[in-house]
Amino acid sequence: MCHSTDSRPPAPPIQGEVASQEQIELTAADGNRFLAYRADPAEPNGRNVVILPDVRGLHPFYRDLAVRFAEAGFRAIAIDYFGRTAGLTDRGEDFEYMPHVNQLKHDQVRADVRAATDVLAADRGPVFTVGFCLGGALSWRQAAEGNGLAGGIGFYSTLRFVDDPTTGPGAPILGLLGGADKATTPERLDAYLAALDRTGTEHEIHVYQGAPHSFFDRSYKEWEEVCQDAWRRMLSFTERHSPG
Repeated sequence: MCHSTDSRPPAPPIQGEVASQEQIELTAADGNRFLAYRADPAEPNGRNVVILPDVRGLHPFYRDLAVRFAEAGFRAIAIDYFGRTAGLTDRGEDFEYMPHVNQLKHDQVRADVRAATDVLAADRGPVFTVGFCLGGALSWRQAAEGNGLAGGIGFYSTLRFVDDPTTGPGAPILGLLGGADKATTPERLDAYLAALDRTGTEHEIHVYQGAPHSFFDRSYKEWEEVCQDAWRRMLSFTERHSPG
């Protein structure tokens, strides 16, 4: 699974000032209340991201990552998945996440992502999802379904958490994967990409040879150049798929 030994995510290539950052509560359309972390840039680039964490939910790594996105000019909200089953409690290192992961339902995740998307869309500008592991697969699913998104980015998306898309075309998808990642087999990835082709959903996949699962959080110091390249590709993707 995804385990971070460092609390600070890799820096984006260009860093700016953060105007504000705070933990907030959001309410989904079905009444679910859940924690999120919002960070806003001093100089917005006009783009927004909803961060979908790995199995740990709103772990401190993802609060820090929201700040990193804000430093790069994005309005960012990192969400927690487990408001329905674990309430508004902390997602620290001692949080036992798997019982809650096993209770996740896609329609509930969609509702929670929508709540964050609506907050960001109120300030205008395109909204992208960016996810990791479980969140990477969910990010791809959100984009493949459309959901008003400009695109969906997945780091080492673990595809056992989602089904292949059957309708489309959805919003464009970017995949940033580790060549040594064993969480998703090449055959499973090929099947998923073939489904995207069938539904007409635009996608681009980049595989970093030798990089492991969780290269962006668990071992980013060892894979610093890979992480910086992933940042650049992500920034380029969001710029290319933003209106105007």
